[in-house]
Amino acid sequence: MAASSLFPRLLFLLSFTLYIPPSSSSRSVPPATAAATAATPAALASALAPGLPPYKPGPITTNGKNYTKACDPARFADLGLDMADFLYCNSSLGYAERVRDLVGRMTLVEKIANLGDRAQGAARIGLPKYGWWSEALHGVASTGHATYFGDVVPAATSFPNVILTAAAFNETLWKAIAQAISTEGRAMYNLGHTGLTFWSPNINVARDPRWGRVLETPGEDPYTVGRYSVNFVRGMQDVQGSETTDDPHTRPLKVSTCCKHYAAYDLDNWFGVTRFDFDSRVTQQDMVETFVRPFETCVREGDSSSIMCSFNRINGIPVCADPQLMSQTFRDDWQLHGYIVSDCDSIEVIYERQKWLNGTPEEAVARVMKAGLDLDCGYGPLNYYMNFTESAVKQGLVRESDIDNALKNLYMLLMRVGFFDNIPAFEPLGTNDICTEEKRELAVDAARQAIVLLKNDDNTLPLDASKYKSIALVGPHANATEAMIGNYAGIPCRYLSPLDAFSTDADSVEYVQACDVKCTNDSLFGPAVAAAKNASATFIFVGLDLSIEAEERDRMDLLLPGSQTELVNKVADASAGPVILVILSGSCLDVSFAHENPKIGAIIWAGYPGGEGGQAIADVVFGRYNPGGKLPITWYKNEYIEQIPMTSMPLRPVDEFGYPGRTYKFFNGTALYPFGYGLSYSNYTYGGVRCFSSSVTISLDSTEFCKPLSYKEGGNASTCPALKIDELPCKETMEFDVGVTNHGTRGGSNVVIVYSKPPAEVADAPLKQVVGYQRVFVPAGGTAKVHFSLNACKALGLVEKTAYTVLPSGTSTIVVGDGDVAVSFPVEVQFQL
Repeated sequence: MAASSLFPRLLFLLSFTLYIPPSSSSRSVPPATAAATAATPAALASALAPGLPPYKPGPITTNGKNYTKACDPARFADLGLDMADFLYCNSSLGYAERVRDLVGRMTLVEKIANLGDRAQGAARIGLPKYGWWSEALHGVASTGHATYFGDVVPAATSFPNVILTAAAFNETLWKAIAQAISTEGRAMYNLGHTGLTFWSPNINVARDPRWGRVLETPGEDPYTVGRYSVNFVRGMQDVQGSETTDDPHTRPLKVSTCCKHYAAYDLDNWFGVTRFDFDSRVTQQDMVETFVRPFETCVREGDSSSIMCSFNRINGIPVCADPQLMSQTFRDDWQLHGYIVSDCDSIEVIYERQKWLNGTPEEAVARVMKAGLDLDCGYGPLNYYMNFTESAVKQGLVRESDIDNALKNLYMLLMRVGFFDNIPAFEPLGTNDICTEEKRELAVDAARQAIVLLKNDDNTLPLDASKYKSIALVGPHANATEAMIGNYAGIPCRYLSPLDAFSTDADSVEYVQACDVKCTNDSLFGPAVAAAKNASATFIFVGLDLSIEAEERDRMDLLLPGSQTELVNKVADASAGPVILVILSGSCLDVSFAHENPKIGAIIWAGYPGGEGGQAIADVVFGRYNPGGKLPITWYKNEYIEQIPMTSMPLRPVDEFGYPGRTYKFFNGTALYPFGYGLSYSNYTYGGVRCFSSSVTISLDSTEFCKPLSYKEGGNASTCPALKIDELPCKETMEFDVGVTNHGTRGGSNVVIVYSKPPAEVADAPLKQVVGYQRVFVPAGGTAKVHFSLNACKALGLVEKTAYTVLPSGTSTIVVGDGDVAVSFPVEVQFQL
């Protein structure tokens, strides 16, 4: 459908965003052009606030000497100071007392100079500079002011982008990756190449497949995203032996993580609507059920030490300026033990772009500080905290005590990560702990575990390398290197492209790129077709890269770019042997044409598999690894984008406008590949379900705590429809075993996903929702028993229209697995007076 005919029914007024498309002339602008014409803070020249010296990331440097801790007597001596005069360096005192001494010594000007991500320190009292902004989404990244590669640290291990790693559904793997990243991060800190505060992970739910940042996220299911966050954060932060302490505010941390971007942030630049201008019109039901849930899990269970507030507004109010969403939720409700940081230049966006309340820069500073923002990341010409806080104090808009509270949160965190004292267990880490063989193999294994087999007609795969000695590798990604690492990446230890890896398996490999990812020129299709005619097997590598999907770049459709589809069809038609299509992408692509093409025997989704990705793909296609990944997002057909604007926020279908629901929980259409889909070289079945508890009974003293529940027309309303979960002990569990049988000739891992379905009479409830999963290895011809123990309230709970999370009475259903092999059993919930 032409752009000018999209969304003919968009002139409406509902509780969610009103979106009026631009004129047809402006709507025809290609995405890249539209993005380039939007003036954004990120596009501004990187500079410090006026008058501040340049900030160079690196170690604590004093008079040309490098130190790994601020409280080093020799360092103070270099400054002409005696460390014994400063209580904040007295390690026998508690962190709170030390921080109180530090902040108390600072002048107002010094305090303000340390509210930005490139904190200037205060040499007068021995406080060094500190760069807060480092990233570690899937390996230590070069993004941010506080990390750089070169000289003694030329590279770090590059793991697969998060969306692919999530497809493994393996919490042990997720945690192991984070532990490896934090070890490299700590080593790089010791070598002066990064800080100790990493603004990762991105745990926004992937609400819409067009969003350019889907590749950074763990997918569309809020439960899975939350579980990923817990394991990533724990893997990054936990110090062995100190996983829990009596005072979590003083728990030592290996490094600090930051769960971002809070919240309802999943649009970057779509038909001229940007993340800076977008007002997310969200119901409280969707906030609780989807957008906020992973963040609550990240803080409550992961004990993340930071949260980043996002650019967008939610129901008219900028997130970073909303005290109810910020300090009340993070600190009062969730008990955050750490600090709150803005997405970079958020205060500038509030003032310059959103013109919220038409206030002054000082008023913008005051509002975000009162809301609970501790640290201002500002990499444009102005860091608003560092430039306007002093005048805000003089105008009576900000108390100095507000600044003190922010600094105490920041320096308590730096105490915990060892910036002042270091942590002895991590002092020996150095170059020998970066880019090790063990970490390289973990990166390869992560990609292998996660790769998803989408099609495998007549057991096209795996190929026997001894029988296919002459192969053709064609397409934009056949020799991919940088494309494999996606965004928020560093410099990989090495690149192992598909061409590199496949060349070790075949005697002869003919490589033809044919076109780049945008594929606007088909003049080189001929050599690709010729290669396929002469090869015993043909591999076509297609997909996306950061020129198509990325931060500030949303997609306009779900199709392969340019003439890639034509390339696939021509090469497949000409191929003499089996054809395997390999897709590199973060989000979904409508490859219906390939799924239906009998000449294409197999389709693989390899995401962005990291620096070692070529090896992982080769291991799967040549049978050294039996694929077991499952899709963490729904793969829609391209018609989806014609049915719903990206700016429509409701997850549930909007029947009035013909909008389908979003994600597997509410989508009422037919997907190309559903959430949880993934084939294997083995056939698995589930059976032998042994349920230890198929009913839940809760005794009540009275019905005064009963809550209403929305029922379908004709549904039988109970005298006590539901109970508010927050008011229940919620100690009841549901335990069951399920047998997983491998009917194949190869051992393999199977991901067992467990869903709950609400009582049939409940209205507007999810179709189903993930409540647990396990990845289990099953030997060829064998059966593995998997045990689940689910908290009844968490597994069966629903979020009502009132935004209460309730336990409904009636018959819910537990479903194990997807598709034809799924098994299920009912669970009866009763409330007894």
